[in-house]
Amino acid sequence: MAMNLKEIREILELLKGSDISEFELGRGDMVLKLRRGPANVPVSLQPPPAAPAARARPAEEPAAAPVPPKPTYKEILSPIVGTFYRSPAPDAAPFVEVGTRVVKGQVLCIVEAMKIMNQIESDTTGTIAAIIVENAQPVAYGQALFHVTPE
Repeated sequence: MAMNLKEIREILELLKGSDISEFELGRGDMVLKLRRGPANVPVSLQPPPAAPAARARPAEEPAAAPVPPKPTYKEILSPIVGTFYRSPAPDAAPFVEVGTRVVKGQVLCIVEAMKIMNQIESDTTGTIAAIIVENAQPVAYGQALFHVTPE
């Protein structure tokens, strides 16, 4: 069982008023060593020397990794492999721009596959937060095309 910061602070408070110049406490896999001396001597917290292999210890659960914040956008993914086009024709205006409000079912782009123009529709209502792919670039199945901030 590892020591927590509160326990270490309590030990430090107890030692402040004493004449003890060196202190060592072992608990589980950890050893706390405190030494009083010049001001720049750090407190060390380190594992003890290797124990004999005969002693079996129950495995400790690893500390939970911090959970990254959930994205505030929904990704629109390519349902097919092909070439991404932002507009219906080379001389036409793009279907959407960053900041465009879209509704579910609205066409966002075209992905050409085997000479067939496949319209990609929004599966959510919201605002286009980012256009991930450049015009006329190849895209893979499942690749993010747009980020939409849902309403």
